[in-house]
Amino acid sequence: MSHRLACVALTGTLCASALSCTGARPESHFQIAREVAVKTLSAQVTAVPPEKLATTHHPGCPVPPERLRLVRMNHWGFDGTVHRGELVVHEDVVAPVLRAFGKAFDARFPIRRMRVMAEYGGSDTAAMADDNTSAFNCRQVTGDPGRLSRHSWGDAIDINPVENPYVDVGGTSHPPNGNAHLDRGSARPGMVTPDGVVTRAFREIGWYWGGRWSPPDYQHFSEQGG
Repeated sequence: MSHRLACVALTGTLCASALSCTGARPESHFQIAREVAVKTLSAQVTAVPPEKLATTHHPGCPVPPERLRLVRMNHWGFDGTVHRGELVVHEDVVAPVLRAFGKAFDARFPIRRMRVMAEYGGSDTAAMADDNTSAFNCRQVTGDPGRLSRHSWGDAIDINPVENPYVDVGGTSHPPNGNAHLDRGSARPGMVTPDGVVTRAFREIGWYWGGRWSPPDYQHFSEQGG
């Protein structure tokens, strides 16, 4: 499928007009611009080129490619400098996601890396081990086969998986190199905490944090509870 990559550039000032983006409602662009105009995310929203989806989207996925958006934005790294990252999310959640990440950016919350799941061949295991923050990926729940992950709808995000591991129904931690962060007694850089800036930011947009589940999924945020 070919996509028309017309985009809305969301830099530090409000654009005088917004360009059209395939499959998106124009009014959503103005809403996004208003939400993040004063932020320094320098966010850019476009349709998703096929190579940015690749194997992460396949027949039978609950959301068609034209309902997804590629979001490019700035984020702070663990090295104390600003990096450019990419997420694929559902078009309906672009504005609230940018609002939440804008607050994380303002607080200098560090994110290790932010790459689309196509760069990992859709492997959640590889992406978690690489401490990659990601969103859309049409797949089964890791450690719970037979159940479709909320990421398949594009309204779920995993943040710093190594610092915020996921414990599956069998008690196994994902990724294995995140075991040292299962002890949540003291906050360390990149950790998501119950009342930290990231949790508060996503709570304000109405998203759920998986860290409160049993077993916990400390990296996970989603628009719906599952």
